[in-house]
Amino acid sequence: MKPSISVLGTGRMGSALARALLQAGYRTTVWNRTTAKAEPLAALGATVAPSVRQAIDAAEIIIINVSDYGATSALLRSGDVAPGLRGKLIVELTSGTPEGARETSRWAEAQGARYIDGAILATPDFIGTDAGTILLSGAPDPFSENADVFRALGGNVQHIGTEPGLANALDSAVLALMWGALFGGLHAIAVCRAEGIDLGELGRQWTATAPVIEGLVADLIKRTQAGRFESDAETLSSISPHYGAFHHLKDLMSARAIDRTVVDGYDAIFRRAIAAGHLHDDFAALSQFTGET
Repeated sequence: MKPSISVLGTGRMGSALARALLQAGYRTTVWNRTTAKAEPLAALGATVAPSVRQAIDAAEIIIINVSDYGATSALLRSGDVAPGLRGKLIVELTSGTPEGARETSRWAEAQGARYIDGAILATPDFIGTDAGTILLSGAPDPFSENADVFRALGGNVQHIGTEPGLANALDSAVLALMWGALFGGLHAIAVCRAEGIDLGELGRQWTATAPVIEGLVADLIKRTQAGRFESDAETLSSISPHYGAFHHLKDLMSARAIDRTVVDGYDAIFRRAIAAGHLHDDFAALSQFTGET
């Protein structure tokens, strides 16, 4: 028999989670601070709970997708709600920090609940599809026992470890990759606008060079994992040519009054590595200096 599920928080992502569960045939209850945001789900078969406690009482599995762990705490830790969690499975899909996940896990277990923490690596349109990616961490049994529930949320839902903070930590790492690309895109757009280059041409060159960049990132991760920082026969690029080209970018940005806040941060990492004698080492040697300030 399929478990009953409640979704707390029906913004764009929470609504996508609820729709995926409904489409998979799960009895789904939803709650949202602003009730009107939950009402469209009622037309799809969801029950709209008037209170958090009633949503919890209606389900065996509680999926939470609110703004942050502070909001989760405000919902669950009130005197009338917390006692209702005993015996339930809490699936926290709110973005947060690894330490926030660990603390929430400890609190949930103290209430007699089981707990899995997760990070959604997808936009709402991917939820319920084969490409929907969600990382989960915490006790493995609740994951394996409810594999069909998680499969309904996405075809690439993974349990990545027993440490509760792991999903959020890896989420932050992946977001760092994403924001590096997006902020790099902003700088590229600024340079093109300043130099009168059509942005369509930038798009074409990105398409052409993206596989090269993906290969460089994959190589950086592989070499850092192996601790292979010295240049060798398999080095794709050492720090020296990167830093030479980087100077040209800085000079252009200065000449065109383009904001250099982010690239000045890159410069600080370059300088620390070069001062330590790594100018001619593989680019991966920079990974030894990103933890410094």
